[in-house]
Amino acid sequence: MTEARIGLIGVGMMGLGIASNLARKGQRLTVMEHAGNQPLDSLRALGVDSVESPQALARVSDIVILCVSASPQVEAILAGPQGLLAGIRAGSLVIDCSTSLPESTLRVAAQVRAAGARFVDSPMTRTPKEAAEGRLNLLVGGDAADVAQCRAILECFAENITHVGPVGAGHQMKLLHNFVSLGSVALIAEAAACARDAGIGDEVFVDVLGKGGGWGAALERVKPYLLSGDNSAIRFSLANARKDVDYFRQMAIAQSAAHQIADGVFATLDAACDKGDPQGMVLQLVDLLARNPQAKA
Repeated sequence: MTEARIGLIGVGMMGLGIASNLARKGQRLTVMEHAGNQPLDSLRALGVDSVESPQALARVSDIVILCVSASPQVEAILAGPQGLLAGIRAGSLVIDCSTSLPESTLRVAAQVRAAGARFVDSPMTRTPKEAAEGRLNLLVGGDAADVAQCRAILECFAENITHVGPVGAGHQMKLLHNFVSLGSVALIAEAAACARDAGIGDEVFVDVLGKGGGWGAALERVKPYLLSGDNSAIRFSLANARKDVDYFRQMAIAQSAAHQIADGVFATLDAACDKGDPQGMVLQLVDLLARNPQAKA
């Protein structure tokens, strides 16, 4: 697999980092051209080729990595006369790094297997910064032999690789992770908004939480925004946050699991998307929730 021909669909903020690391580490890479891509100039300078359709990409690839936003995009990539399944090669491997609904992932995996290929779900955590540095965390679902075979490829752009379980388990774990992460940020944002409305300064709010039970990764990510308007710690849109929490809710409902807190977080994010710019960064939730935003950026 270290000599495999790799194709990548989705050269966005995360996908650009993945592609750059694969190319810099000597992998033979082809990407699909798309209006939503980041500029491809830096990849072309590294010798990366491009094609115009999923079908064309599948025909020249032993491994196809998908790095798009959600289940509808993954399903659309596979379908149709120019879709991935129309060109997929027997024995090839599809690695889905997107954030998807597990039930959709199982359907997609079945379609890929029916076409004679294999499927692994490998969603990511961390940010575009770590993607560019080749330090992503990957949560992998798939057959143990398939995961072992592609590990060297995954190591080109990941620092930590966790084999969670069979196909679909990676996406289940990603939704669990993102619900905890985004839910914690939403909780702190609501508290910070209430503190502002009560006349408590952001500096005092951060200081007190940091010295007590409010300290943690979520506070450390929110803190730069509260103190200086720097939102670079979470380059994640309100719309994507709403989508991921909704995916968690759908998963929990399908499993008859508790989801009351998720319902509240989703309602908060949904209202924020209606009030503000859905493509705005999730840390702007503080300003959208406060009566007196006191925005610093």
